Amino acid sequence: MSTTPVRDGSVLGQLSTRRKLTNGAMGALVYVAFGIALIPLIWLAVTVVSRGIDRFMINSAGEHVFNLEFLQQSMRGIFGGAPEGGILHAIWGTLIITGVATVISVPIGLLTSIYLVEYGKGRLKRAVTFFVDVMTGIPSIVAGLFAYALFSILVGPGTKNGFTGAVALSLLMIPVVVRASEEMLRLVPNELREASYALGVPKYLTVIKVVLRTAFAGITTGVTLAIARVIGETAPLLIAVGVADSLNFNPFDGRMMTLPVYIVTEWHKGQAVCTGGSDTLCIPEITEYRAWGAALVLILIVMALNLLARLISRYFSPKTGR
Repeated sequence: MSTTPVRDGSVLGQLSTRRKLTNGAMGALVYVAFGIALIPLIWLAVTVVSRGIDRFMINSAGEHVFNLEFLQQSMRGIFGGAPEGGILHAIWGTLIITGVATVISVPIGLLTSIYLVEYGKGRLKRAVTFFVDVMTGIPSIVAGLFAYALFSILVGPGTKNGFTGAVALSLLMIPVVVRASEEMLRLVPNELREASYALGVPKYLTVIKVVLRTAFAGITTGVTLAIARVIGETAPLLIAVGVADSLNFNPFDGRMMTLPVYIVTEWHKGQAVCTGGSDTLCIPEITEYRAWGAALVLILIVMALNLLARLISRYFSPKTGR
């Protein structure tokens, strides 16, 4: 007659204690890692805010008072250490170029993701997936060189304008939009598609009316994050767009300034040389103030885009439950 061995209660108690200690140690390790990851982020935020606010504390008269002249002026006619000069032209250039890149990238990326999820088969699907993966890893400077070379051939040597920069940014945006949209489309339940087909709705209308509407929040969030990803690119815009010191609202004519390029150019100027006998007010560190101020504005724009993406995801996602 066999008997079932009974475990000693002390052994079970030891195992339970060991598991609790292991769980506590791993939890503490996770919190420590989270704290370490926050250190550079907080350090970066504090540094940019503390240094970037300096430019907003100097007006055209050289007085230390908070003002928004930095957002309302361009660099046209600004030389040396003059306290004037701002980023109005760079803000408009950034918005226009990024907007044109979005208009180019979103239709191409969205249609590509629809093909991969709804229609793609065989070798062509695998080829498209492979090239999207390759484009995801393309260095940004290569995209800028490609756009510059393309328009130098099509328009003429040395062509630099906002549209060329938008094409360069679109090469970086398209794979991000494709991947984000593809994942959102795959999350749409097949039961919704089958229910639409059962009612006799054609496939293209099912994709437009059912699939895209269901995945709208996720797709919009992905597009917004793709914009936030390319809005801070410097190398492709420096090559394809160049530098300008005045406002230019036409992306097809002439160079334009963008915030990332503005930061680089101001930083490279170094301290301004001030002559003691000049009656003109001169601030040697003004170029550094402008660079940090533009960096602060750029971070605020990226933060606003991320908050917008979260709001879209929250209010436009499909509601479940009662």
